[in-house]
Amino acid sequence: MSTAFLRDGKEISIREAIKEDAKTIIDFYNIVGGETAFLSFGKNEFIRELKDYENYLEGVHKEENSIIFLATIEDKIVGIASINSNQKARTKHVGILGIVVAKEFCGLGLGNKMIEYLIQWAKANKITKKISLVTREDNIKAIKLYKKFGFEVEGVLKADNYINGVYYNTLMMSLMM
Repeated sequence: MSTAFLRDGKEISIREAIKEDAKTIIDFYNIVGGETAFLSFGKNEFIRELKDYENYLEGVHKEENSIIFLATIEDKIVGIASINSNQKARTKHVGILGIVVAKEFCGLGLGNKMIEYLIQWAKANKITKKISLVTREDNIKAIKLYKKFGFEVEGVLKADNYINGVYYNTLMMSLMM
């Protein structure tokens, strides 16, 4: 576990997720899904069987090229950042980045801290050579953050998201290690 401070002075802990976190993670995703339209799921749309998600977390923990980090304040999840990688020899060098920050903690540097941790972890694992991600084309703050770390746009998926009658493009971005 590691600690860091946000711009407002609050101390956060960052640690790897374990299977015992499954219910809390599911609940967190179902709340933050309703806080922004930039995620791939909405409020209460992160539907997972608890036992299945516990097994998933155990599986991720065993993989050398995948990780899920939780950012917590007083044991309450305020952010989740992950790199999930395929285990096939031809593509195991590519990790898919995901990051979710509770609305209340946006703009305080938490996303920045979590991406730093993910990149450090990826460099240390000696397997990951490329980190990929997708984000909506109009998610300007996130795109600016990703570019700050060296991510580049690789392509556009047109009309890839459909929310409330509107189609949105998705950017594919990556960082070569």
